[in-house]
Amino acid sequence: MRTTLDIDEYLLRRLRAEAQAQGMPLKELVNRVIQRGLSEHPAEERAPYRCPTFAMGAPLRPIDKALVVADALEEDERALKLAQRR
Repeated sequence: MRTTLDIDEYLLRRLRAEAQAQGMPLKELVNRVIQRGLSEHPAEERAPYRCPTFAMGAPLRPIDKALVVADALEEDERALKLAQRR
């Protein structure tokens, strides 16, 4: 059966070189390559990756408000710097 395909230029060059190296017509090589690709079994499906989780205890600060957390961290850093000056 005839059909028209757009094959990338670099693939066509590789196919022609391989057909010539094996001493077979391009048509036969293309058919073999397609057949081999279709007959390969897809890789077995793996179970989805599950990331382990660990209990870390209750948070020391409220973590539901990002600005409150950022403010508390800045306050701690300022207090540490002041303590180091003394």
